[in-house]
Amino acid sequence: MYIHLGGEKVIRSAELIAIFDISIEQSSKLSKQFVAGARERKDVETIGEEEPKSIVVTKQKVYYSPISSSTLKKRAHLFIDNG
Repeated sequence: MYIHLGGEKVIRSAELIAIFDISIEQSSKLSKQFVAGARERKDVETIGEEEPKSIVVTKQKVYYSPISSSTLKKRAHLFIDNG
């Protein structure tokens, strides 16, 4: 199954590790360090040109998505519950 992250980006639901609200980047030192490490490895991708609303962590990359974390979580749960 697949999850649409915004724009033209779709990931396999099996690749999903976590979905966070964008505010976690400002409130958590650990999340800042994690994203900084991913940036150094060139493993960060911003989807579209809209302001990011969520951070999606997969096995391979970290995505900044213009879709809210609550909407993405609902999409992910549809596949988990039905999968």
